[in-house]
Amino acid sequence: MKLGIIMYSNDAETVWNAFRFGNFSLNKGDEVKLFLLGKGVEYESLDSADFRIKEQATLFLEGNGNILACGTCLEKRGSKGSETCPMSTMNDLYTLVKESDKIISF
Repeated sequence: MKLGIIMYSNDAETVWNAFRFGNFSLNKGDEVKLFLLGKGVEYESLDSADFRIKEQATLFLEGNGNILACGTCLEKRGSKGSETCPMSTMNDLYTLVKESDKIISF
């Protein structure tokens, strides 16, 4: 299955669970793409001892998950993106939705 995850939250527990679900799905053999939108592009700054988001994101990428991030949302926050939060476009989000069998949002 091709799974698209849209993450719009900057709540650490929500973000952590989105990545955990993405990793679980990858381990089931699914193809998973995660699009960061709005507050979701802030995920890298949310890492803590309780919610080890960077660890989950690394596992996600190592498991062949794909992370995309809204370029406009990044720019509004003064960011140019990073390797784990790459600038993308609305066209990338459209393609993710169009090509996915299922979409889930966090």
